[in-house]
Amino acid sequence: MSAPRKLFVTTALPYANGKFHIGHMMEYIQADIWVRNQRMNGADVNFVCADDAHGAAITIAADKAGVTPQAFVAEIAAGRKPYLDGYYISFDNWHSTDAPENHQLAQDIYRDLRANGLISTKSVEQFYDPEKGMFLADRFIKGECPNCHSKDQYGDNCEVCGAVYAPTELINPYSALSGAKPELRSSEHFFFKLSDPRCEAYLKEWTAAAGHVQPEVQNKIREWLYKDDEGKGGLGDWDISRDAPYFGIEIPDAPGKYFYVWLDAPVGYLASLKNLLDKRCIELGGDGISYTEYMADPDLEQVHFIGKDIITFHTLFWPAMLHFSGRKAPDAVYVHGHLTVSGEKMSKSRGTGIDPLKYLSIGLDPEWLRYYIAAKLNGRNEDIDFNPEDFVARVNSDLVGKYINIASRAAGFIGKRFGGKLGEVSADGDALLFALRDAASQLHSLYDGRDYARALREVMALADKVNEYVDQNKPWELAKKEGAEARLHDVCTVCIEAFRLLTLYLKPVLPALAVNVEAFLNIQPLAWTDAAQPLPVGHAIGEYKHLMQRADVKLVDKLFDAPEPAAAPVAAQPQELPGGEAIAPTITIDDFAKIDLRIAKIVACEKVEGSTKLLRLTLDAGEGTDPQGSPVLRNVFSGIASAYQPEQLVGKLTVLVANLAPRKMKFGVSEGMVLAASHGDEKAHPGIHVLEPWPGATPGMRVR
Repeated sequence: MSAPRKLFVTTALPYANGKFHIGHMMEYIQADIWVRNQRMNGADVNFVCADDAHGAAITIAADKAGVTPQAFVAEIAAGRKPYLDGYYISFDNWHSTDAPENHQLAQDIYRDLRANGLISTKSVEQFYDPEKGMFLADRFIKGECPNCHSKDQYGDNCEVCGAVYAPTELINPYSALSGAKPELRSSEHFFFKLSDPRCEAYLKEWTAAAGHVQPEVQNKIREWLYKDDEGKGGLGDWDISRDAPYFGIEIPDAPGKYFYVWLDAPVGYLASLKNLLDKRCIELGGDGISYTEYMADPDLEQVHFIGKDIITFHTLFWPAMLHFSGRKAPDAVYVHGHLTVSGEKMSKSRGTGIDPLKYLSIGLDPEWLRYYIAAKLNGRNEDIDFNPEDFVARVNSDLVGKYINIASRAAGFIGKRFGGKLGEVSADGDALLFALRDAASQLHSLYDGRDYARALREVMALADKVNEYVDQNKPWELAKKEGAEARLHDVCTVCIEAFRLLTLYLKPVLPALAVNVEAFLNIQPLAWTDAAQPLPVGHAIGEYKHLMQRADVKLVDKLFDAPEPAAAPVAAQPQELPGGEAIAPTITIDDFAKIDLRIAKIVACEKVEGSTKLLRLTLDAGEGTDPQGSPVLRNVFSGIASAYQPEQLVGKLTVLVANLAPRKMKFGVSEGMVLAASHGDEKAHPGIHVLEPWPGATPGMRVR
């Protein structure tokens, strides 16, 4: 085992404008497993996070809710605990970037950068929304990416190709708040001079150093950091200021100017740590270590877990901010990919993905999800997929069939036949247990390298060996055989010791289950050093109680059930209405504006095998092209097979509800809905009529 380490660990700060989604939980689970592994090896770890509370998005959301930004953020923060506790995430502290510590630290870092000659000011042309009467933050400007030409990209970076640019570089920009074409107006802005040769030299050195970032991330960074053969590219100065009105931290000596949220957000890592250490000092009557002393320790390692969409901020801006303000730069930034669901990319705007609280509320075990995610994560920046059928199969096969099964097959005999006490182990059992103990060092290293997938494959391979041993010795037959009492005691003792070792190896992933096993085995909390210390002869274990249920596919399917629609008012005499239905309740123009209707071309259509009602439509909604240059197409299932043959629809234009949350169906995922008219009483008035726009409409046009 490696020597104990001193670690300061964080995950990316979630923006305080909404609930956690499954992508947040994946990152927290990945980091939590790593932290638990380090703690089990004796490391001194401070694991912290905070809400990212500032920015124009918070201001606008709070205004819509009729509360102050502070009150809005506080309400969001109050809802974090059920997620973190529900999935056994072991943060030592959860804080906010609007806390006093962050205001002070962000301003101190700025002053130090300014003193080091790395802050400049200049008048810039900035987009201004004439309808809202405010300068627009980058994330509230959208348009076409100037690099890959993807549509509807944000004003600071492209989510498709990862390019970083100024909002003014967007093609055909528009305000995401009002839809208005923004106006260019001049304003004095503050810049962090990343183009300074000192910054360039340092970042080339830092990003190339072993262990700071993964090799594939290093390759991506080179695209931004290095100039091409024509001398183009490289780092530009970073705009770090925003104009009032803005919810954030004021820039010292600059009335009406605020730090751009991405400057103070990562400082929130330090602020949360400082808040934690200050609280401990108070609890210890002033005897605890101070934040300044802690950060000055040369043995301290600073580690960040982040998603691949925020690489630039954490591997270029953040290390430079810290280093040139005289502070410690990160020792490692671990980047993970995205989580897809049944092969589909999650989208907040489309409402796709898995609701973590719904997962818990329907009775699914949170440690099933921890295990499944861990079984797919490695140390590389790669996307992973949640597949419901695979999830059920893996939980039931690995956790219940292979692991839990070992204890359930042996513990009863120990309790009933041997007074709950372990016995002697013979040579064949010793050989098996030696192989299990010998794996401890490698498994710890795999967890340390974040290759959880391989670690769990190795653990399950060890479980297979134990189950082979059980099948060879058949304790259920030994229990019936005269004179086989000693051998039965021996075999069952081997199984219990093997189960203890497997629990140790799974503990970073399954912490709550490990606690229950520790109670059952009557042992202290398991640590890596316990691998070499077998339970002694005569050790008394407790009564075995079932430790984990099998996953039910029907329960998992409930994750993807659409919420029940609200009942519509019943018309007094619906039979007298020409359409067969009363007019729905009144909505406002804002309600209608939430529905994005687009002209779409039906480029392909086919019958759905196994369904008499559905047709599968392939639609071009004018959403640009993918990186290979092919049009981005949508798959939509529509219950119109009774009215149309597929060949009647191919080449036609129709109207698509483009922002409807994708729905997982038996036949695949449906990414929207085409509009059609029908009578309220379909039996008495059969007929379905797909909407078809007049000539001149083209794919992508919005229906207003």
